[in-house]
Formats: sequence, structure tokens, C-alpha cells
Amino acid sequence: MPLRSFVTHCAPLAAVLALVAGCAATIDQDGLEQRTAQAIGRSVGQFTVTDRSEETGGRINYTASTRDGKTYRCYLYGATGFQKAMSFGQTPHSDAICTAMVGGSGKALPAQPAAGPKGASAECNALLRAAGRC
Repeated sequence: MPLRSFVTHCAPLAAVLALVAGCAATIDQDGLEQRTAQAIGRSVGQFTVTDRSEETGGRINYTASTRDGKTYRCYLYGATGFQKAMSFGQTPHSDAICTAMVGGSGKALPAQPAAGPKGASAECNALLRAAGRC
């Protein structure tokens, strides 16, 4: 196969492979744990990260579980290889966004009374009152 033919056939494949490789997030496990520790208010080492999955564009979804049984679903955006290359390494990773999962500790949380007008309940907030639903 002549060189010119090889280049014309392989160049598109090489471009696609480079693009796909550039879509993966570049954050390491330590960076992920540091951002998670900040988001959930625990020190690194007091929780484990499991169920990690990456989406196109650098979003990383994962579960953080603490030693005392609390569970958080988290995500963050890690700069992809392509983004780092285009910004000369200056694209930062996002902070972790974590949501405590109900029942993660196996204990029901006590109902908290809502602060508001007399007769208001936890299920009736200002938006529901404005909508006429309570």
C-alpha cells in the first residue's frame, strides 16, 4: 500500500481516536476525593467512592459512602484532555455536587416543622400556598 493511500485511509481513523480520547475526564482519584470531602463535610479517608462512571464531556457520576452509613450521589465535571489541550492546561475541574440519599443511614429522619405562618406545615411552603395547593 503506497504511503499516500495509507495516510488517506488512516487519517480519519486517527482523528476520531484522538477526539474520543480527548473526551475522557483527566481528574485523578485524589482530586475526586478532595472535592467530595469538601462537598460532604468529611475528611478524605472517612468515605469510599464507588459506582464511578463517566459521561461524554467530562461529567463523572459516583456514590460516596461514609463509615457511619450515610450515602451521597455525587457528580463533578473534570476537564477533558481536549479541553486541557485547547486551554494550555488552564481548564479547572468543577467542585463536587453531592446529594444525601434518603435512607442512606437506614434511619428515618424526624419531621421538622416549617417556619412560617400559624398553621403552616412542612408540606405547605410559600410556593404551594401561592399556587393554592394548601
